Amino acid sequence: MTAPYRLHYAPDNASLIVRLALEEMRLPYATTLVDRTRAEQRGAAYRALNPHGLIPVLETPQGPLFETGAILLWLADTHGAMAPTRDHPDRGGFLKWLFFTANTVQTELRILCYPDQYTGPEPAQSALCARLETRLRTHLGQLDAVAAQNPAWLDPAAPSVLCYHLACLMRWMALYPRNRDRSWYRLADTPHLLALLTALEQRPAVRAAQTVEGLGPTPFTRPSHANPPEGSAT
Repeated sequence: MTAPYRLHYAPDNASLIVRLALEEMRLPYATTLVDRTRAEQRGAAYRALNPHGLIPVLETPQGPLFETGAILLWLADTHGAMAPTRDHPDRGGFLKWLFFTANTVQTELRILCYPDQYTGPEPAQSALCARLETRLRTHLGQLDAVAAQNPAWLDPAAPSVLCYHLACLMRWMALYPRNRDRSWYRLADTPHLLALLTALEQRPAVRAAQTVEGLGPTPFTRPSHANPPEGSAT
């Protein structure tokens, strides 16, 4: 690799979170588009990097990494940026909410977007989605209460990897799944997270991602579906 990192991505997929972290840290990286229309993520070449066939993969000098939360934490610790250091008193608080976001919020949002992969046909899918919508609203309320306490790792002036992880998940809550009523998600219900997302939209890292992935001018607070200059989000 000519750059130290190569991000295997699809526009407006979980790889966006990693791209934003790389941009915020100002790290040089190359990209490889994973064509989801051809299911390249399920092919042998991609599965050699991530046997689970999921996006993203970040190739590093130490080998390929997968799982968004793991990539974010590895980048933060490797470069001493966008996270409290291992000996910092805020480390524990940051880690528990990062893992909650990656393991619980992101997982439940994925199930909401693809209920057919987790349960039977209707009405089981609608019942599952209704439960998940209630749970996700509760999760956002908890995270908003954390943001109200102004922890350093939710400061948009010096964003952590958790800031961008949350911002992208909230973007997708507003946009997906396309075939369901999404009125359960009301950004105004979480004013402290709203302030965070509004401030993040002014960051150079977000503007760079907006350009290459076609995210529109307000990707977190008033998101529109991606219109990437290359590739497809679906």
